[in-house]
Amino acid sequence: MALRDYQKNVRDASLIDQPTLQLIRAGITGITDRQISAVLTLMDAGNTFPFIARYRKEMTGSLDEVQIQTIEAAYQRVAALQARQAAVIHAIDAQGQLTPALERQILASTQLQAVEDLYLPYKAKRQTKAAVARQQGLTPLADWLLTLPRGDVLREAQRYVAAAKGVDSAQAALDGAHELLAERFSEIAAWRNWVRNTTARTGTLRVTVRPKKQALDEKGVYQQFYDFEAPLKKLSATQVMAINRGEKAELLSVKVNVDTAAIFRYYHGKLIGQRPASAATAAVEAAYQDAYKRFVGPAIEREARSALTDTAAGESIQVFGQNLYNLLMQAPLKGQVVLGFDPAYRTGCKLAVVDENGKFLTQAVIYPHQPAPEAKRQAAMPALIDLIERYQVTVVAIGNGTASRESEQFVAAALRQLDREVYYVIVNEAGASVYSASQAARDEFPTLHVEQRSAISIARRLQDPLAELVKIDPAAVGVGQYQHDLPAKALASEVDGVVERAVNRVGVDLNTASAALLTRISGLSATIAANIVQYRDEHGRYGSRAALKKVPRLGPKAFEQSVGFLRIVAGREPLDNTDVHPESYPVARQLLKAAGVAPAALGTEAAQTKLRLVDTAPLIASGVGAETVRDIVTSLLQPGRDGRDRMAAPQLRQDVLSITDLVPGMALEGTVRNVVDFGAFVDIGVKHDGLVHVSRMTTQYVRDPKAIVAVGDIVSVWIESVDLARDRIQLTMIAPAG
Repeated sequence: MALRDYQKNVRDASLIDQPTLQLIRAGITGITDRQISAVLTLMDAGNTFPFIARYRKEMTGSLDEVQIQTIEAAYQRVAALQARQAAVIHAIDAQGQLTPALERQILASTQLQAVEDLYLPYKAKRQTKAAVARQQGLTPLADWLLTLPRGDVLREAQRYVAAAKGVDSAQAALDGAHELLAERFSEIAAWRNWVRNTTARTGTLRVTVRPKKQALDEKGVYQQFYDFEAPLKKLSATQVMAINRGEKAELLSVKVNVDTAAIFRYYHGKLIGQRPASAATAAVEAAYQDAYKRFVGPAIEREARSALTDTAAGESIQVFGQNLYNLLMQAPLKGQVVLGFDPAYRTGCKLAVVDENGKFLTQAVIYPHQPAPEAKRQAAMPALIDLIERYQVTVVAIGNGTASRESEQFVAAALRQLDREVYYVIVNEAGASVYSASQAARDEFPTLHVEQRSAISIARRLQDPLAELVKIDPAAVGVGQYQHDLPAKALASEVDGVVERAVNRVGVDLNTASAALLTRISGLSATIAANIVQYRDEHGRYGSRAALKKVPRLGPKAFEQSVGFLRIVAGREPLDNTDVHPESYPVARQLLKAAGVAPAALGTEAAQTKLRLVDTAPLIASGVGAETVRDIVTSLLQPGRDGRDRMAAPQLRQDVLSITDLVPGMALEGTVRNVVDFGAFVDIGVKHDGLVHVSRMTTQYVRDPKAIVAVGDIVSVWIESVDLARDRIQLTMIAPAG
């Protein structure tokens, strides 16, 4: 389908009805009905988030991948709501109890919980005391009590005594009526919703330590929660996740506190109000209090805790996703021969050298640390220096795991003996061991041991973080908090979206990309990615994007979705090394002709000057979208561009800093390793990262640390305090006065 026809098709589409559209829009701000409809229509046609964001801007109004994903998630929530509404209506109708008014109430509900509240009275229940009372024929007695009659309660109850039905006394009859009233009061949807909202608005979370378990918290991880209370609406995601973990470890006791007197006043007003007291008043009061204590209160407390956890998990997943994206988008260290150094004590330090393109050259094992014998320790330094000189290594990448501190001192001492500039970098090796033991690593290096693969991964992670990290389970890369406590499915969905967004934003070289990297490209499955690599191995490098059409199982749709994110460097078609999609090559050629630029001249200074001055108005007037034309010009100005080049480069070092060297007021530069809701952890060159609390990032109030820093940023910090006993370093980004 031609691009212009595709646009018309989206404009005319009515994929969803107006009520559904309103529900979707209710959870989204700053996006129009037309944009929502366009995105859902495009997705229904099999288009991916990255493809829609980059190549269908005219249709979506230039929405980015995150906004598109937000629309899709809102649509899924609404679809789940509508499916549940239909199921509940069907279930109630099957009981013969569905009324037009109830059906309207269910269909008007905009939250799943509201639907469940309406369904509660009709839901099949186990044999409760109320159910028994109903079978005993005590419903009329309960109804009578609810009218607050003037008559004698015990005398009225005596009328329901029937041994055959198991009611052996007037008090037994009243007890049964009490159960019926308590159940009835607990199932009134509007009242439950009022209690729910009141709890959320005014309730607090009370946390205390279990005295008999306190000794298990040796490092005082949960110390701040030993005697803690805070409003539900003010708890941070980190607090909620920490409290949940402490409760799971049986160290903490947790309870939701609410003003029960206010709740009882509400029930009293609904059931008794200003009516004069009667003999039945006490029975009704006892029933609504029991309804709250036994049924409503515990259920709403569970809901409140669940809502807190869901909200905290959602925020934590978003933080994890943003941190992961920034980690993946860190600047690659190009043109360097890197020695990967995987530290260890007893088993020795594993070394691996990779060339400028990440090709594995050689590996070795040295034993510079105790408990290795003296002879092995003496031989370690010459062996390292020989390896560095023989392969002209320019940077050593040291993993930050076990023995990292001692290995850093060892490497720094070795570098001081060289006659040329060689640097080292401490690399976060989180997840390297996970990759090294994976099937992908075994396929890539079948003859190497796990530890040797790990050293290669550390080296490559410095050269190209994106290409290496896509091989690793993102949950293992250590850029979030409590990720192992988060819902696995939701975390995996966020991670997949983030990795796909990062890979497609950067693009990949079709002639060097691994199958793992290609799998993350828009429209490519693991099978197709493997076929692309196999075809390359069998037929040699790809000369053009068009050659992809020869790859087995890569059909027209996969080609359309993926080809714009794949690069051919030094191929037959210069446009193949740009972001321009082949469907727009005719437009690109018109632009080049109008600018007087030969395709072969792309990237030269002269071509850039001419393209900046080219008149795009005639093309736009002819019907080509302004966003598409603008993107094509940008792509032609920077063929083969890598957006990560604008990011801060890794910090190169030649000497060691120890935590004992740190004193308050000392100025340093560091790399942001993790951002959480209370601040950021910064690597300043010692074994332990320092914390910049959100209040110490700037003199202005900061609500969200992510608005100030991101993973990979290089920041100036000053030491505020050092706790040697707990290995804690407090930093500030606010320069000392004077």
